[in-house]
Amino acid sequence: MSATLVTVEELQPHRSDRDWCIVDCRHDLMDFAAGRRAYQAGHIPGAIFANLEDDLSGEKTGGNGRHPLPKREDLVEVFRRWGIGNDTQIVAYDAHGGQFAVRLWWLARWLGHARVAVLDGGWQAWLAATDESSTTPPERTRGTFEARAPLVAVATADDVLAARSDPATLLVDARAPERFEGRVEPIDPVAGHIPGAVNRFWQANLADPASGRLKPPQQLRAEFERLLAGRAPGQMIVYCGSGVTSCHHLLALEHAGLPGARLYAGSWSEWIADPSRPVATGR
Repeated sequence: MSATLVTVEELQPHRSDRDWCIVDCRHDLMDFAAGRRAYQAGHIPGAIFANLEDDLSGEKTGGNGRHPLPKREDLVEVFRRWGIGNDTQIVAYDAHGGQFAVRLWWLARWLGHARVAVLDGGWQAWLAATDESSTTPPERTRGTFEARAPLVAVATADDVLAARSDPATLLVDARAPERFEGRVEPIDPVAGHIPGAVNRFWQANLADPASGRLKPPQQLRAEFERLLAGRAPGQMIVYCGSGVTSCHHLLALEHAGLPGARLYAGSWSEWIADPSRPVATGR
């Protein structure tokens, strides 16, 4: 069973196995149709396509962020439609260093499914190693997936408000520094960050952003232990713009042997939906 990362070499022998499910999670936050176009142009043979906006997110209310968590029962139905059962090994990939694949990784664990991993290096690594691509969607038999107790923890906006006055809790913003500091904001209507948060860009988890591969576990562990400064991983809450790329930190922490941090699922886009919540800019 793979629970954090798989390599192309580990995936290749299983690409036709019925008890493995490969999921293409490519996406573009500025062009929601780009992921499906990329999938249709070529994908890992046997892979199905996951739409972040529809399959991996719930209904927006105007106050719950850009990518609210789906209802658990709705996500269970998506998994069954994809042919997933409780013994299925899920492998998620994208072409963006895991930026979107981590959402599926975290959601599967939220449903209590440990057999889920991200393809290290993603689509680029697959093509470089195999030069194999398909334009044909696979036919998969409906699955029998049943949700179990979550393997991950969720923080609410109230939890984050409380954390701001609790020095024992570390709030980590996974967005790029320029967005954290409020110098630019290309997506959300308000720039800045949650007061008291520190910034660690999700790409800091990559050995090389161009390759999309994670740093070795020992290196990630050392970096996160410095960031935690004596705190336990369970005392960390991570967030980003909408609860997607912050899952990259949770994958990296798990890979480093430091599980337990919580995801503020609504993230910045939910936080700013309530004008009474404070906002900070700068470092």
